[in-house]
Amino acid sequence: MDGSPHAHCEALVRDHDRDRYLATLFAPADKRPHLFALYAFSHEVARVREAVSAPLAGEIRLQWWRDALEGAGHGDVSANPVAAALLDTVERFRLPRSALVALVDARVFDLYDDPMPTMNDLEGYCGETSSVLVRLASLVLADGADPGHAAQAGQAGVAYALAGLARAFPWHAARGQVFLPEDLLGRNGIHRGTVTAGQGGPGVDAALAELRALARLRHGEAFASPIPRAIAPAFLPAVLVPPYLDLMERRDYAPFRTVVELAPWRRQWALWRGARRIAR
Repeated sequence: MDGSPHAHCEALVRDHDRDRYLATLFAPADKRPHLFALYAFSHEVARVREAVSAPLAGEIRLQWWRDALEGAGHGDVSANPVAAALLDTVERFRLPRSALVALVDARVFDLYDDPMPTMNDLEGYCGETSSVLVRLASLVLADGADPGHAAQAGQAGVAYALAGLARAFPWHAARGQVFLPEDLLGRNGIHRGTVTAGQGGPGVDAALAELRALARLRHGEAFASPIPRAIAPAFLPAVLVPPYLDLMERRDYAPFRTVVELAPWRRQWALWRGARRIAR
């Protein structure tokens, strides 16, 4: 692999975001470097909390990305290979920078342990961090033209993000973070301290079941009608939502202990089938 910024992004996505890496292999070869740039950027801002020791340091890192996107970057922004590849992709396909800045803004929530107020707020967060990637990837695949299907992109992104948050539930709880919204916790008689203490029970099980049900609903809405073949690779990660949810609905699933991961062959099979099923 060469040392170009786009090649760096491809390696980053291959190593840290396997779902989107494999889905991108279904895209035309000339579009893949730009999809990898989007997904590498998403990975970089998503991991800021892990990379810093305090929220203020995370705020500074996220501000760097805002400045880079808005053309106010300090120093040589192009020295960062992910930023260089992303900005090349933004300019080449005339992507809306405001959508990427909104993604950065949404990731500020990750730096703190504030409660997620409502299910509507959670869906909004998923839209700004996940649905936006489906939409921007669709624009790349359509050569910068509006390919339509924005509502389906929104639903696919929310479904994929909700499944991802359910999978990451034990990891988030261990670090004192609870993405289950306050209204969902309240309906099921749970205090967020119960979650961060790693205490399970019927209430936690019921809350997670509601989260999974919403993910299935949004997945069904996303694929209720076919996706144009040209932009289908942008939607492909979301075809993995049902198999991930199925693993969390097995009798031996333990919310604070079970690692929810698909076998490589099963993930590749699901993506291959999805590529044939969702497109027209």
